[in-house]
Amino acid sequence: MAPRLQLEKAAWRWAETVRPEEVSQEHIETAYRIWLEPCIRGVCRRNCKGNPNCLVGIGEHIWLGEIDENSFHNIDDPNCERRKKNSFVGLTNLGATCYVNTFLQVWFLNLELRQALYLCPSTCKDYMMGDGIQEEQDYEPQTICEHLQYLFALLQNSNRRYIDPSGFVKALGLDTGQQQDAQEFSKLFMSLLEDTLSKQKNPDVRNIVQQQFCGEYAYVTVCNQCGRESKLLSKFYELELNIQGHKQLTDCISEFLKEEKLEGDNRYFCENCQSKQNATRKIRLLSLPCTLNLQLMRFVFDRQTGHKKKLNTYIGFSEILDMEPYVEHKGGSYVYELSAVLIHRGVSAYSGHYIAHVKDPQSGEWYKFNDEDIEKMEGKKLQLGIEEDLAEPSKSQTRKPKCGKGTHCSRNAYMLVYRLQTQEKPTTAVQVPAFLQELVDRDNSKFEEWCIEMAEMRKQSVDKGKAKHEEVKELYQRLPAGAEPYEFVSLEWLQKWLDESTPTKPIDNHACLCSHDKLHPDKISIMKRISEYAADIFYSRYGGGPRLTVKALCKECVVERCRVLRLKSQLNEDYKTVNNLLKATVKGSDGFWVGKSSLRSWRQLALEQLDEQDGDVDQSNGKMNGNTLNKDESKEERKEEEEELNFNEDILCPHGELCISENERRLVSKEAWSKLQQYFPKAPEFPSYRECCSQCKILEREGEENEALHKMIANEQKTSLPNLFQDKNRPCLSNWPEETDVLYIVSQFFVEEWRKFVRKPTRCSPVSSVGNSALLCPHGGLMFTFASMTKEDSKLIALIWPSEWQMIQKLFVVDHVIKITRTEVGDADPSETQYISEPKLCPECREGLLCQQQRDLREYTQATIYVHKVVDNKKVMKDSAPELNVSSSETEEDKEEAKPDGEKDPDFNQIMHAFSVAPFDQNLSIDGKILSDDCATLGTLGVIPESVILLKADEPIADYAAMDDVMQVCMPEEGFKGTGLLGH
Repeated sequence: MAPRLQLEKAAWRWAETVRPEEVSQEHIETAYRIWLEPCIRGVCRRNCKGNPNCLVGIGEHIWLGEIDENSFHNIDDPNCERRKKNSFVGLTNLGATCYVNTFLQVWFLNLELRQALYLCPSTCKDYMMGDGIQEEQDYEPQTICEHLQYLFALLQNSNRRYIDPSGFVKALGLDTGQQQDAQEFSKLFMSLLEDTLSKQKNPDVRNIVQQQFCGEYAYVTVCNQCGRESKLLSKFYELELNIQGHKQLTDCISEFLKEEKLEGDNRYFCENCQSKQNATRKIRLLSLPCTLNLQLMRFVFDRQTGHKKKLNTYIGFSEILDMEPYVEHKGGSYVYELSAVLIHRGVSAYSGHYIAHVKDPQSGEWYKFNDEDIEKMEGKKLQLGIEEDLAEPSKSQTRKPKCGKGTHCSRNAYMLVYRLQTQEKPTTAVQVPAFLQELVDRDNSKFEEWCIEMAEMRKQSVDKGKAKHEEVKELYQRLPAGAEPYEFVSLEWLQKWLDESTPTKPIDNHACLCSHDKLHPDKISIMKRISEYAADIFYSRYGGGPRLTVKALCKECVVERCRVLRLKSQLNEDYKTVNNLLKATVKGSDGFWVGKSSLRSWRQLALEQLDEQDGDVDQSNGKMNGNTLNKDESKEERKEEEEELNFNEDILCPHGELCISENERRLVSKEAWSKLQQYFPKAPEFPSYRECCSQCKILEREGEENEALHKMIANEQKTSLPNLFQDKNRPCLSNWPEETDVLYIVSQFFVEEWRKFVRKPTRCSPVSSVGNSALLCPHGGLMFTFASMTKEDSKLIALIWPSEWQMIQKLFVVDHVIKITRTEVGDADPSETQYISEPKLCPECREGLLCQQQRDLREYTQATIYVHKVVDNKKVMKDSAPELNVSSSETEEDKEEAKPDGEKDPDFNQIMHAFSVAPFDQNLSIDGKILSDDCATLGTLGVIPESVILLKADEPIADYAAMDDVMQVCMPEEGFKGTGLLGH
């Protein structure tokens, strides 16, 4: 037994011996004290559950003793958001924009690009007034250049630890929740920036992208026959280097420039020879930019899966890169030094995180840029460190190769940035233009105001906490009531008063009241007894109520509890007594009728009834825990309670009288009934002389008569139509019987319903009407042709012999007569036989029915479609592929408007996994028709449920056993479609 239950039983033990009318004030106070002796504070380690005198462990421990001021607030120190001295400013990650942040930091530390952008004209001057920036409106950059200007100015001179690039990202129309290809972003943005700056008048601004990032190479083709060279010049902003199969960066560059032989079907048409000749082709580097971007092609397309994958292989690279061996014109200075390494953490091409290691061009020190966090590397060396340990190990994990002095290797670097060594190192910092500096100063002022506001909020929280600390120290010592006058207060309110995180609300004791608006004895476990002195202070400071003094103890509830407990105690004795009385035989007319079900469960019903009386504590004057009951809810609860049978209601008939079935009741003695009535005073009483319900007797007789009538009708109809009942010798339209020229038609539904009645006449109602209207259209015409009734519509009709039809007309109401007549045309040639229906076919309604049936076949959300793979003109069948019509292959136009149910595109990913054939290698057909429209639904392609699609693969099946490591389940890539990067 639970401790609380033991205590409660002990507290109410006197109630078993005291009569309700003898309850005194002392008894009432005893009932309200679950424990008679108050808890001695200091002995308990936690709050004694159910003890109103125990005031330990209710939350006071956080206020006792010395308290650190920091515990009075949850506001971080605003100075933590301040930029550290000699450090760079970070960029907020807006969700999945880390790839943007890395490039912004790399471009920001290109001083020449930053200086050129500062020289761009700006609409910022429209926001300037004689005494500075207009205070009533914020500056909003209008162009990409202005966004970069403002961002770079903030990155240079902001007081914040990090800034928000959302304006720049929004201007480009990027989705902040979708991670994109960083290399593609770099190319598109550089192209957009070059196009934007090309309209500037200042040549230093107009040509900055070409000067910093643009090089030139030539595709050179040499004819082996005549030696003629053909050159195709091309500019580049980065070199895309294949890393597969290579260990060193120089090997990747060599492969990029290697010579290719054009032979066989790939021969070159020489204009000099005027014929196809063997030739060689290679790339020649003609000029290199000041900033050399080397894109390492880590993200490659996997033809087997139809998705991208990441190559997690190590590539070695040096801090000094001599490009002279690779350029055509020798003699110049082509020595580069490493200035940035862009890193992709993770093994998947569709997830992970982008960071950048960038060298400060002024100090030569390396920094790690990770969105908001900027970390300075110790010394002046590049330290990739943990970046190389973050890739998940795979089965074919290679060991990290050893790197010599001045060299590094990485399995996560996807872009290397080199700067030409001959460039002079900047001696002075790039100056922010005055109009931009004013914007930065304004933002810094807002930041300082925010810091002051946060500091003030911290101070207010500390002051408030200290005041609360003093209040608790003062009042908590005076809370115990002892022998002095006392009151009861909600434990929940006391805990909230001691909880520093929530403001103290007015005291609310309504949830502890009984139906007499006094303190209910069963709610004492959630109350605390406090001194009148403490209660006066609480109510004066916080208000609320009602106040619960010693006069609030409810005598009525104690008396009722006393009565219930006495009955519970007596119940066990009465149960034995009733069982003994039930053994005796009842003679004469002294007995009472009691339901057998009620007798079996009367003890349980009595206990539940007493518990319900005892459980009224949750309701008080139409309130539940202090809240008014919903009217609809109370009605529903009353309805459910009414539906439950109470004691002896199991022998009530629907008319409220004694039921006629003697099997459900038995006679008990007057003494037994008297005992039962003590617990169920409202139970229906039926002395043994009471007659059964007269209405039920009449209905019983009528029911017996109806059953007999139904059996007679069923037997008569079964005898009249034996072949129709047994489905024997039925006529067939496709093989018309010779013995008759006329057949009648009824609905198959009518036949099935009639057979049900004949089989079970006592459970089913007789069929009165044929119901042929279901086979006719609204115009009264027949909905089926003679041909369809021999095939697909044969399940909807039943054919009737003329002799059967005569009997059907006698037994049932015939709403419509439908018949088929056979007539001979010509010289009795069977091919000239005609079949005429009455009524005639309605062509319009028939056509509408066919259209609806076809539409139903093509509009579905789930169906079974079979796929057969054709290999060497043989079919290989796979299991049925349900839900094949669910897809994510919508076009951009389709995505803008949601399709209704049943109009989703076919998704052939299941085919890819079942047969190991990528979507672009699948040739699908049905009934000779090629399925090539990826945007069409299965229905519009003529693929109905249970159809068979033929699959023929373009490529031979590869071994897909090792494909699990690179398989990526993802949505079709949209790239930067719809963004401002493609707007130019």
